[in-house]
Amino acid sequence: MILNYIWIGFILLSFFVALLKLLISGDFSGFTAMSGSLFSSAKTGFEISIGLTGILTLWLGIMKIGENGGVIKIVSFFIGPLFRKIFPEIPKDHPAIGSIMMSFAANMLGLENAATPIGLKAMKEMQDINPDKERASNAQIMFLIMNTAGLTLIPMSVIVYRSQLGAANPSDVFIPIILATFCALFTGLICVAIIQKINLLDKVLFVYFGAFLLLIGGLLQLFANLPKEQIEKISSYSSSFIIIFIVCSFVVLALLKRVNVYESFIEGAKEGFGVAIKIIPYLVAILFAIGLFRASGAMNYFILGVTELFTIIGLSTDFIPALPTAIMKPLSGSGARGMMIDVMKTFGADSFVAKVACTIQGSADTTFYILAVYFGSVGIKNTRYALPLGLVTDLAGIIAAIILAYLFFHG
Repeated sequence: MILNYIWIGFILLSFFVALLKLLISGDFSGFTAMSGSLFSSAKTGFEISIGLTGILTLWLGIMKIGENGGVIKIVSFFIGPLFRKIFPEIPKDHPAIGSIMMSFAANMLGLENAATPIGLKAMKEMQDINPDKERASNAQIMFLIMNTAGLTLIPMSVIVYRSQLGAANPSDVFIPIILATFCALFTGLICVAIIQKINLLDKVLFVYFGAFLLLIGGLLQLFANLPKEQIEKISSYSSSFIIIFIVCSFVVLALLKRVNVYESFIEGAKEGFGVAIKIIPYLVAILFAIGLFRASGAMNYFILGVTELFTIIGLSTDFIPALPTAIMKPLSGSGARGMMIDVMKTFGADSFVAKVACTIQGSADTTFYILAVYFGSVGIKNTRYALPLGLVTDLAGIIAAIILAYLFFHG
């Protein structure tokens, strides 16, 4: 519903801006540009979607190897103690704890097709022990905020789009995205824990949160003392190494479990074409609306206004063209993706502003979508404080993404 109004708003606002230009200055160029944009945006959306087929087929095949090799269970084993502490209302041996851990692990590994159904299962199991079936429980809110943070170790979709649009090293945003999602997750967890009166000084939580802080702080301290060129080189090389290491680890684990690695790859790869085809109408729709918004001149007016504001404040304005991705992120995943692609096409996939947009895109998840799907699936009507905390989590991820992009990529 929200995306419906956003989409309509883009189209009507574009027409209004072009009409004002015509009435005030006799400039008909807005309508001419919008007319051309109709067809070019549709062509771009189709070409990008079809171009994704090969990469999606490859990566979904690799993910299936990891899934069949038991990677999700391994990740769940390591994060289990943390989850039992931050979900104190769920009985120790309740199946919801296992589903929550499996969903979180699937999200971390970029297994979106596996993560969503597992997450819905976890929400249903938490609803079974929820005394008020129309009011979100503490556990359900904690689970939603963790999903809003969108923590992932493999930001597959962003890397895939960067590759498709010609980035020299598509994975160079890998480390900034991981750090940004850690910041979003940590912020969300602390906010929810304070409201739900979860003891953050508990020794288990202290160890996990301490480790998170040390990891983030240590990496930021390391990179803060290095020249920009060296930071980009380390990010690029380490990202490539980590991705190849993960692939090899998946294969080895599958071998140890006597899984047919080749058949597992084929099983997952078959989904690649279907996924690419499914996103064509969504991508064409959002790129069409954004194309009109940009062609009419409305996007330029928006960017000029925000740039002027930041100039008055005395802050850097180099990231401003990536701001529409940040604004769209909590509202619509496909909308934010369309904004990110538009930025890469307009400024180049290897431009600073494109890397900012890509880091923002990977920094958190879509709050309104998650709220609607997860709570809607079990009939929750009273979401309590889930929405504002979800937006706070998104904001933390977006701010961290912008700061990290300056640290890693700004000259």
